[in-house]
Amino acid sequence: MNNVSQHLLSGALSGFASTIILQPFDLLKTRLQQPDHLNKTKHSPLSPQSTLIFRTAREIVQVNGLRGLWRGTAASLLRNVPGVALYFTGLNQFRAFLATSPYFAPLRVPSASYSSSTLPKLTAQGNLLAGAVTRVSVGVVLNPFSVLKARYESSYFSYTSLPQAFIGIMRSGPSEIFRGAIASSLRDAPYAGIFVVFYEYIKGALSNAMSSASSSTVIPIPISTSTAINSASGAAAGALATLATQPFDVLKTKMQVRSETKYRGLLSTVAAIWRQRGLPGFFDGATLRMSRKIFSSAIGWAVYEGVLIAIRSP
Repeated sequence: MNNVSQHLLSGALSGFASTIILQPFDLLKTRLQQPDHLNKTKHSPLSPQSTLIFRTAREIVQVNGLRGLWRGTAASLLRNVPGVALYFTGLNQFRAFLATSPYFAPLRVPSASYSSSTLPKLTAQGNLLAGAVTRVSVGVVLNPFSVLKARYESSYFSYTSLPQAFIGIMRSGPSEIFRGAIASSLRDAPYAGIFVVFYEYIKGALSNAMSSASSSTVIPIPISTSTAINSASGAAAGALATLATQPFDVLKTKMQVRSETKYRGLLSTVAAIWRQRGLPGFFDGATLRMSRKIFSSAIGWAVYEGVLIAIRSP
């Protein structure tokens, strides 16, 4: 199996695992972000948004059963499996390209005794650029599937099949196919850039913590230890990147599931949310997105790098 095939396979398995496990988080996040106003709830020991999350989940289960929390899984798989595979493959290829530049290649390769990664090493600037460019490129190409995913998860659309939904969106023309693409790019570029920078930094720090002070050679570590390092690094980096980009996720969801004129453009959507909800409106669904990103980053990067290490192990 060649290098590109290895990354495509690892990325596809990563996207599949995280999507199946975490679909309820995506569904609930979309439901919380779609209305103009959050319904008021009585005082609770939980935060108002946490109370609404549990109430929304309970209503879905009451109407559609437990399976209702996985509504839109097929649409999510259509978006995430190829999306994650292309992202990880493109990220690795772009990082390998940037590593040939003296500006982006690290001046000194880390001399830890342990290595939990098989990926190219870059400076922080290189990781920021690689993450941002790759994520935005894949996001624009797969934006029709992002729209399909968001609408399948929304309660505003009652699609009966994936082909019906996809054909309906494609027939609506470019304006619908690329709805929310700018907001998605404004979310994805800083998210991926920040994520890769922190992921590599935290992973390096954890690997260094396990190294022997007297050893200067890099040796493989057990897959179980490597998986733990990659999971912890992914979870921490995911949390930091999510906080920085949450407002753009709200904008993307509004533009993709609402058909009113005020949600047709990026600036008009910003103005509409500000008038109706103020600053808190830009953080609707933040708890769910944070939870999902922490878990998906931990699962996704652990599966991706774990599969690569397993494939390349003698």
